Amino acid sequence: MRTRAARQAKCSKGTRLLESAPVWMWIAGFLLVLGPLVTLHELGHYLVGRWFGVGAKAFSIGFGKELTGWTDSRGTRWKISALPLGGYVQFKGDMNAVSMPRPENDEAVFGMATPTDLAQEDDRAVAGMPFHKASLWKRALIVFAGPGANLLITLAIFASFNVLYGKLQANTEIGGFADVSVARDAGLQVGDEIVAVDGSPIDDFQALSRQTLMYPGKDVVLTVERAGDTFDVPLTIGDVTETDRFGNESRIGRLGVAAAAPDIVPVSLVEAVPLAIGQTIDLFDMMITGIVQIVTGERSVKELGGPIKIAKFSGEQLSLGLPSFVQFAAFISLNLAFINLLPIPALDGGHLAFYAAEAVRRKPVGPRGQELAYKTGIALVLMLMLVVTVNDVASLVFTG
Repeated sequence: MRTRAARQAKCSKGTRLLESAPVWMWIAGFLLVLGPLVTLHELGHYLVGRWFGVGAKAFSIGFGKELTGWTDSRGTRWKISALPLGGYVQFKGDMNAVSMPRPENDEAVFGMATPTDLAQEDDRAVAGMPFHKASLWKRALIVFAGPGANLLITLAIFASFNVLYGKLQANTEIGGFADVSVARDAGLQVGDEIVAVDGSPIDDFQALSRQTLMYPGKDVVLTVERAGDTFDVPLTIGDVTETDRFGNESRIGRLGVAAAAPDIVPVSLVEAVPLAIGQTIDLFDMMITGIVQIVTGERSVKELGGPIKIAKFSGEQLSLGLPSFVQFAAFISLNLAFINLLPIPALDGGHLAFYAAEAVRRKPVGPRGQELAYKTGIALVLMLMLVVTVNDVASLVFTG
């Protein structure tokens, strides 16, 4: 058996051989990930809106100044803009790119004249009804269609990987221990079977990982079977910081156990989709857990990443080959769905929250309430962007 020092030396050598992907690969990976994902996200909004007869004034990939574009026969301006950090569909009747509805008298409500490029006369050149004239359930479906498209992309990628590579099947019998193992230190032995964590039954090692990976340092009770006997073992999940070949660090929870004789099992197309749904739900749950831990202080806000870190990871995964890159794209697609579903005004989740309030109140939230909420939401989004950008820059400066 190799010593830990030998493995660390090999890891260090591997890191020296491949410290980072070249910067051009960062840029290429970033554009190849976000470009298609943002386009498909916005197409989700656009296609469902068109299905319901709602007109679209603009379809933009990116924000800011238009670089190039064209206007189709329905009056929709299709364009690529200067800042490749997102995109938007501006529907007929929207006051701006975040789909604030334009009231009948902007000057009376907002204390300012309606901008020329958003004037009522402009809307007449766009085929279809204004967005706010659509029924509530149609508006909700149009808004959900963007994150929904990202969820479908994630499911399609996971299902494809399941068919191509099969699934790892391993029961919860312990086949060995890592050099550092809190499970072994707590008295577990090779051949023991872990059947529950804090009373929640588990039937495979993937379920065991879900119960431990996101909870470093958490006190838990394992229910263990040994030679026909069942007993409880209290322990603290190991708090481990792992470093990949590119120097990226991840703080995770480890028991320090290995499965006994895991198998790769072929997966049919019929099985692949339900399996992909379960994998997506598990990953979504991990994202929620991570955000809650950051809010409660269990994890550092420094773990949040922004565009620079996405570009870095995109380039690194691209350098590892197409399968790694596509799998990373699935992760980013799910992240886009997750972020957009947060109940923050100016994001899709904020719109859905307004529609939920409208359904309960039987009338829309007032214009001034919407204006205040949207301004607050935009401020929160900008603040988050500032925090993650500072994190990105700091991680590059201090870690190389």
